[in-house]
Amino acid sequence: MSGRNLLAPERVGVLGGGRMGAGIAHAFLLAGSQVVVVERDEPTAAAAGERIRESLRRSVERGSTDQTFDELEALLSTGADTALFADRDLVVEAVPEDRALKVDSLRRIEAAAPGAAVASNTSSISIDDLAASLDRPQRFLGLHFFNPVPASSLVEVVVGAATEQELVDDARGWVEALGKTAVVVADAPGFASSRLGVAIALEAIRMLEEGVATAADIDAAMELGYRHPTGPLRTTDIVGLDVRLGIAEELHAKLGDRFAPPQLLRDMVADGHLGRKTGRGFYEWSE
Repeated sequence: MSGRNLLAPERVGVLGGGRMGAGIAHAFLLAGSQVVVVERDEPTAAAAGERIRESLRRSVERGSTDQTFDELEALLSTGADTALFADRDLVVEAVPEDRALKVDSLRRIEAAAPGAAVASNTSSISIDDLAASLDRPQRFLGLHFFNPVPASSLVEVVVGAATEQELVDDARGWVEALGKTAVVVADAPGFASSRLGVAIALEAIRMLEEGVATAADIDAAMELGYRHPTGPLRTTDIVGLDVRLGIAEELHAKLGDRFAPPQLLRDMVADGHLGRKTGRGFYEWSE
């Protein structure tokens, strides 16, 4: 275990170095864990490494950590081979929200890291469904981080039917070590956060579609009236309209028409207006 924080796993692996994977790596690095990030090829892994280093520089500059950049960077490594997970205590899967891709990724993690606890960062796919493909489902659960990970204070710990209680207890400790709060939920469609968040977001999109109010005024109603830090439409831009649509389709299939995606959401995704990551969603974004 790390000398800096006895609750943080000493050796952590992250499969996927995109926005979410990089954020998860960043959080564990600040908690003192040695982190290896694995991507599909070496150039993508190198890009992920630079993405994480830049976020570490910002944390050091803001005074968010008492560690130096050099100390943090020394804890980070990247590569393109899941064999790098062989000695990990925990490996977090953070690939895109596609069931087949996640199943394949989790199988590769389990084969490469037989002694590790394995977690998925899925925001909507059933943990039991994913666990069905694994040899050690008792050592598997969901760790649903929120975007942007460094600024978010919540992690959803999603417990499958086979997940052992010791792993759940460990996961709560890991989240505490990251300076975040864990909410423990059973494996159910959309878990807790995605189900509630998507329900609000879909209704906000329907209101915009029907001309009830502008995007800014709909968001202001929730920010000022209900003290939401960010309104549902701006939050959807940050999360990604494609991500919201994928979750909505999953919930629609399992929970019925109240989660049917509005046509406006489908049209915007089809047109490539995915929110902040493409520069345009319900708002205009510029870096």
